[in-house]
Amino acid sequence: MLPTLMTILKRQAPACVFSLAALCSLGAMAQSPGPLKLGIIGPMSGGSADFGQAMLNGIEIAVSEINAVGGYLGRPIELVVKDDKGDPETGLKMSEELVKVDKVVSTIGFCNTGVAIKAIPVFQSNQSPLIVPCAAGSPVTQQVEPAASYIFRVSPSEDIKAPFMVKDILRRGLNKVAIFADATPYGESGKNDVVKALAASNLKPVHVTSFPLGVKDLSTEMEAARAAGANVIIAYTVGPENAVIARSRAAVKWTAPLVGPWTLSFPNFIDTAGPAAEGTMTVQTFIAEPSNERRVAFLSAYKRMHKDSRMAVPMASAQGYDAVYLLTYSLFGIRDGRLTGPAIKAQLEDIKRVYYGVVATYDKPFSTASKDAVTENMLVMGLVRNGAVTFAYPEDAKRNLFVQRKTQ
Repeated sequence: MLPTLMTILKRQAPACVFSLAALCSLGAMAQSPGPLKLGIIGPMSGGSADFGQAMLNGIEIAVSEINAVGGYLGRPIELVVKDDKGDPETGLKMSEELVKVDKVVSTIGFCNTGVAIKAIPVFQSNQSPLIVPCAAGSPVTQQVEPAASYIFRVSPSEDIKAPFMVKDILRRGLNKVAIFADATPYGESGKNDVVKALAASNLKPVHVTSFPLGVKDLSTEMEAARAAGANVIIAYTVGPENAVIARSRAAVKWTAPLVGPWTLSFPNFIDTAGPAAEGTMTVQTFIAEPSNERRVAFLSAYKRMHKDSRMAVPMASAQGYDAVYLLTYSLFGIRDGRLTGPAIKAQLEDIKRVYYGVVATYDKPFSTASKDAVTENMLVMGLVRNGAVTFAYPEDAKRNLFVQRKTQ
């Protein structure tokens, strides 16, 4: 049975600190000015809908738990959901609506790096805090100097995933890398991060292919990569193009391992690629296995709320869930009830209480110097096996029993 938020908070919080549930109860006795509007934006339709909907599912679980114990000082959290369709122009328009029309107190969102980058100026110029639970391209938190930035992230940046991935393949003796990256900001930044990580070991990729979204076949490029002597393929794209990479590799009867970021755990890859996806390795923060009490509770809540035994993109759901709680913890640090953008930003940069999350234990996840909550020690390698993602290595499964904290 899933512990209630009240139970969890009582278990976690020291007696000398007001618990979130206690504050909710105190606020419920005061007059409520109405629901607290929280903006949500992501690809709810289109080629990236797999992780947009998964993100929303995780967010909805957290909000339902918080509202069950009184919301924010008696005010229920109300979600204002926008579909950016994975399109930068649509994302920009929807962001402006959230900030200027809907007047949300804060926003959680973005799955596509290019969409996030296009919209970030809206949040920054309006001093409206944004927490990014999915978009992983390195530039997302590099658009603005950290101390001034209103952009926070609980998704691991590619500039930590790429070195982690490269260290793993080199450990396995795979040192002749072919990179297949799409021509979007995500693909380009991911490719650059891999090149940089290889350079740290005095290596260069032996082959690089850049392709447009919508490509249907990459067999010719696969033959060229094999001819260049590649013994491993690193893929950087988001949508069904990942499946094109895997199927093209199979079409030329090449068995070089396929490795990549979390996008290789999406249904639009695993389901579409079918047998060609088997054995693929992917960098993960959260694998949907009951490795400890927190994760068991989250998986159970997900299954109950969404009536789905298969969590489509576990990382997106877990990171969306944690983002809601981090924001809520920051709101309760504002004692005068004035939920201005600068006030929320200041609290996010100095969250007083430790949040025991699903992905990590968040102890000072943000600061004026760092807007990324996830560090390399939180990463594990996942393996696609029988249509799902499991731990690639037994030692990672054991290490995952102990939830990691941010390393400075």
